[in-house]
Amino acid sequence: MKRVKFAVVLSLILTFAMGQLMAQNGADKIVGKWLNEEKDAKVEIYKQGDKFFGKIVWLKDPNREDGSAKLDDENPDVKLQSRPIKGLLMLTSFVFDGDDEWEDGEIYDPKSGKTYSCYMEFEDDLLKIKGYIGVKWVGRTTYWTSAN
Repeated sequence: MKRVKFAVVLSLILTFAMGQLMAQNGADKIVGKWLNEEKDAKVEIYKQGDKFFGKIVWLKDPNREDGSAKLDDENPDVKLQSRPIKGLLMLTSFVFDGDDEWEDGEIYDPKSGKTYSCYMEFEDDLLKIKGYIGVKWVGRTTYWTSAN
């Protein structure tokens, strides 16, 4: 009888551990470099702790006409307008829901200087990113392709 109880307990522990491992592997499939829909920027998504972030690592046109770096001059915070677009943190604090969506994050749009609530999920081989204000069913969707 002790062997049966031990086997049941062991099987429950292994089932739980495998589920956690599979969820973790599913969460990490978003990690890497992504080309935005306009194909003028690459964003590197990385994991820090249990959250996901993304920063701009490449721009098709990183400089202004005078040769200086493009800056975050659309940002409503004057103190942030002097930071370069390249290297800018664009995706913040996404959490994997354990199934197929990264949620509870924010996306910053350097072209408008606005920040939106956001979630991400895969549609086929594309990363669907939806920014919204308030209700997640109303907003703007963009699709990124892997640049790995």
